Amino acid sequence: MKRKRTISWEDPEISKREALASISGLDYLKKIKEGILSPPPVAGLIGYRILQVEEGHAVFEMNPAEYHYNPFATVHGGILSTLLDTAMTASVLSTLPKGFSCSTVEIKVNFIRSVTDETEVLRSEARPIHIGKTLATVEGQLRDKKGELYAHGTSTCSIFRIGVA
Repeated sequence: MKRKRTISWEDPEISKREALASISGLDYLKKIKEGILSPPPVAGLIGYRILQVEEGHAVFEMNPAEYHYNPFATVHGGILSTLLDTAMTASVLSTLPKGFSCSTVEIKVNFIRSVTDETEVLRSEARPIHIGKTLATVEGQLRDKKGELYAHGTSTCSIFRIGVA
């Protein structure tokens, strides 16, 4: 039986232009969490959301679904990597002052166990290891509500100055 899913999103340039260069990374993430700013389009596509954000700490969650499956009827590793990458990058962004942003330049993920739509809610939690002037390193873990570990990873983020167009 064929299934269907519809995705909608806001123009990402509006949030980027109006907010990213004018407020801190933490305030930017808080405004997304509070619904003041639209989340990035990938959040709707994958189905993740910010659960918690504070300086140097980010927690995102998602409900694994059948539409996340790979050919083996488990959630694709790219989806799990995306959830980890999102939390890890957000934890770095949450430490940056206005006028600065960051982007992943390297990621490594270790998959511990398979995820299916029966896994229920997954939480990706991350904290920076080191924040430098141009690079940051960060670690994250992907767990279910019971605390069972499904994946963990590390990442390197580039830190850069941004301007208003």
